[in-house]
Amino acid sequence: MCFKDKVVIITGAGHGIGKRVAEVYAEKGAKVVIAEVNEEDGRNVEKSLTSKEQEALFIKTDVREPHDIVNLIEKTIHTYGKIDILINNAGVGAWKSPYDLSVEEWDNVINTNLRSVFLCSREAGKYMRKNVNGGSIVNIASTRAMMSEKNSESYAATKGGILALTHALAVSLGQDKITVNAISPGWIEVNQYDSLREIDHSQHPSGRVGKADDIARACLYLTNEENNFVTGINHVVDGGMTRKMMYEE
Repeated sequence: MCFKDKVVIITGAGHGIGKRVAEVYAEKGAKVVIAEVNEEDGRNVEKSLTSKEQEALFIKTDVREPHDIVNLIEKTIHTYGKIDILINNAGVGAWKSPYDLSVEEWDNVINTNLRSVFLCSREAGKYMRKNVNGGSIVNIASTRAMMSEKNSESYAATKGGILALTHALAVSLGQDKITVNAISPGWIEVNQYDSLREIDHSQHPSGRVGKADDIARACLYLTNEENNFVTGINHVVDGGMTRKMMYEE
């Protein structure tokens, strides 16, 4: 897959999955825009990529703030003149009992994980539709949109919302040649993969816990222009766990 000179915006690209997605697109020749609220993390990723003579631009962005999103898009256009791909990856959680979760904590998760996906997609789409070949949007959801653990209400609500928003946007933006898809990661270990136990791996039908590279490759597939017939889907990348029967023994 060739992404040379494609302009790719990745939110939450200062760490974890977003960072690896940024690295992979840069390796493929794309011009990568690192949208990150943590300035130190964002600068570090930018420096790492540019030190390898890869094209990267850090734009400090708090996706909870609509004016920051507009600034992100406008600076990208000012620098590169276009937007080809948007990866809506930024996300947070609030793992608290529903009896204790405050309205402010609920709103923070909703605005970070869900509202930002709509606002970023809308603002980027305004420019993508000017491209001859349109563009591609990928929204990072979660298997928690389909299955839950306790005290995950705000997170689950946002990820379920992302799935619905994805197919709605796919229908609305299809006339502008913009594909919109979601990826639902399962267990993706980004910190201490070598310290995982055998049971952590063996409980997955795939035989292993996922890596950030697995999500990055899924992004490449969904944003490849040759795959423009694929839109409105939720691509589950979880090693088969959501298809596995679970029993108490």
